[in-house]
Amino acid sequence: MIEGIKIKKLKRIDDERGYLMEILRNDEEIFEAFGQAYITCVKPDYVKGWHMHEHQTDHFVCVKGNARVVLCDKRKESKTFNEVNEFFLGEENRILLKIPERVMHGFESADKNEALILNFPTKTYNYDNPDEIRLPFDSKEIPFEWKAKKGG
Repeated sequence: MIEGIKIKKLKRIDDERGYLMEILRNDEEIFEAFGQAYITCVKPDYVKGWHMHEHQTDHFVCVKGNARVVLCDKRKESKTFNEVNEFFLGEENRILLKIPERVMHGFESADKNEALILNFPTKTYNYDNPDEIRLPFDSKEIPFEWKAKKGG
C-alpha cells in the first residue's frame, strides 16, 4: 500500500429510528488537522481526477452510493513512488480513507448511481491560490485506466 495511506473502518450504530456513524474525531491517530468539510458528487460514467495537493491531506468517506477511489504516489522520495492503489468506499465498504500530500487521486462511481464523497481536508481552500495540481483523467503519466470514459 502507498506509504502514508491510512484506512479507518467506520462503525454504524443502528436502532429503530435509523443509524449514527462517527466518521472522524480529533482524538484519533488518523486525525491531522481540520481545514473545512465539503461534499463532492460524481455522476455515473464520469471521473473526477486526477489531482493532488502540495500542502493538504484529504480524508474521504463515501456517504451515498459507492465510489472507486484510485491513488498514485507522486512523492519521489517515497518508497512507494509511482505505486497505484485502488479503494472501494461506500455503502458496501464503510471506511475513511486518508490521502497524504502529493498523492494523486481521482474517483468514479463504482456502479450506475451517483456517489457522494464527504471530504475533511486539513487546509481551507484558497480561491486565489489553489493548492491543486491537475492531470487529465486519461493521462498516460499514471498507469491506470478508468471504467468511465468522461472526465474532468
